[in-house]
Amino acid sequence: MEKIASFQVDHLRLKPGVYVSRKDRFGGATLTTFDLRFKQPNQEPVIDQPALHTIEHLGATFLRSHKEWAGKTVYFGPMGCRTGFYVIFEGDLNSSDILPLLREMLAWVEAFDGPVPGAAPAECGNWSEQNLNMAKWECRRYAALLKNPGKENLNYPE
Repeated sequence: MEKIASFQVDHLRLKPGVYVSRKDRFGGATLTTFDLRFKQPNQEPVIDQPALHTIEHLGATFLRSHKEWAGKTVYFGPMGCRTGFYVIFEGDLNSSDILPLLREMLAWVEAFDGPVPGAAPAECGNWSEQNLNMAKWECRRYAALLKNPGKENLNYPE
């Protein structure tokens, strides 16, 4: 089998950032998949599972409720390696196109107070594994990077 594109990225040189992972055409639509890399692979501890789960719930809720982006949001979910998330939007987009939205989402998570949406037995298969405080910490850390990202935080290493 051919090695998929995401396994061809040199994770030893990859920095935290926002990367276009792929662009796919479906009918007349382009779907852009982004790699929201919160952690430097193989260098930093990964996001702990409860925080990752909470960010997944809050990020998906925010994006699917956003007045401008709800209709363009296809998917938001964690990477299996727990170093970040994938988000898929309808449109032929670049990293800089979504930076304002990501900053807004991260600020929303940091300010969130209350029960985590979807964190109830009838709504989630692992509803009790949540950690809002650690989710906020991870988002605050990632938001600091996205305030002024460098070229190396917006483009996969070549």
